[in-house]
Amino acid sequence: MSPDLSSLIPRALDWSQIDDVLLDMDGTLLDRHFDNFFFEEELPRRYAALHGLLFDESRDRLMAMYRSVEGELAWTDLHYWTERVGIDVVAMHKELDHMIGFLPGAEEFLRDLRRLGKRVTIVTNAHEAGVSVKAAKTGLDRHVDRIVDAFEVGYLKMRPEYWPACQRLVGFDPGRSLYVDDDESCLDAARRFGISGIVHSAKSSSQLPPAPSTGYLSVERLSHLVNGGPVSL
Repeated sequence: MSPDLSSLIPRALDWSQIDDVLLDMDGTLLDRHFDNFFFEEELPRRYAALHGLLFDESRDRLMAMYRSVEGELAWTDLHYWTERVGIDVVAMHKELDHMIGFLPGAEEFLRDLRRLGKRVTIVTNAHEAGVSVKAAKTGLDRHVDRIVDAFEVGYLKMRPEYWPACQRLVGFDPGRSLYVDDDESCLDAARRFGISGIVHSAKSSSQLPPAPSTGYLSVERLSHLVNGGPVSL
């Protein structure tokens, strides 16, 4: 377990210097267990049944398909995957929405941000169809000012082109913004763009152990950023 370094939080995050909070969705606010199960277990299982494959062979094929478009918009485009695998993945999201939920501390953090008067924007690589299902299930959209998906921006967050385009859409000041994500490649791109506040979400899935970053302030529960709690630096 990470040591209790809550006394470092006020020095790490001076909330008086932050106007905009930019938050990843899956693995930061919402439990990534749903996505991991969906794309690594359930979709391969159904693809195997459709094509008469063994499960391991089916999963290997799908993993290769995922890697072939990694970093491109197609990577998270649910309509693209519906056409490519011949299975309605949007309908599957709705069927399995009982697995969609907040990570511990995420709702508390969003309430704290509202109390602090911060403008909160979700910036996600997810496709709008998936965002719609998850917002309907969790009420996530009611906690924030705006949800911006990658298709609205035109790039995924790990791409350098993403951040200036996102800034034009949202209008945030990089020097007075906080960005939280579990994907360090996205954090790296944001840091290079000039976002001053960068925090890593170390506990992306309820079913996996924490994976703290070695390069960024890393927290297991977002609520610790306001209320104190164990972090790693």
